[in-house]
Amino acid sequence: MGAEQETAFLKDVNPNLGIVHSVCRAYVPRRASEYDDVYQDIMYQLWKSYPHFKGESKFSTWMYRVALNTAIAHLRRSVRAPREAELTPAVADAARAADSARADEDLERLYRAIEELSDIDKAIVLLHLDDHGYDEIASVTGLTRTNVSVRLVRIRRTLSERLQPTR
Repeated sequence: MGAEQETAFLKDVNPNLGIVHSVCRAYVPRRASEYDDVYQDIMYQLWKSYPHFKGESKFSTWMYRVALNTAIAHLRRSVRAPREAELTPAVADAARAADSARADEDLERLYRAIEELSDIDKAIVLLHLDDHGYDEIASVTGLTRTNVSVRLVRIRRTLSERLQPTR
């Protein structure tokens, strides 16, 4: 990729980096090293695929597709591969302490609830939370607009139940 294309890539990607963080947070929320791996995989795939982006959809829609597909593929690979010893919670927390963008407690609870959803439902809710319309969500996920609508009703109900305070 030449300098001109690199500049265009950065101009398109930088305003949409929240997409990559949202996808990583939803698919690998508690494992700091795996989060970084998925983030880098997504950025690499975006970089590698950028010359093929034709502008037939919004850039953010294309970026979501790449991010979701990459995150899901990474998780499938990691399930098949033997896991190395994971960091203890204390070490992982210490590593995350430097992250100034740490979410508040309610956001943490929401992401924990989202983490429990199926892969497709995670994708739908992330797109919805980023204010994408039903048509765009359908385009990214390959579902029909009606299916997206029905799933969102069910997802909202499920998340609402999971986020109810325990008595």
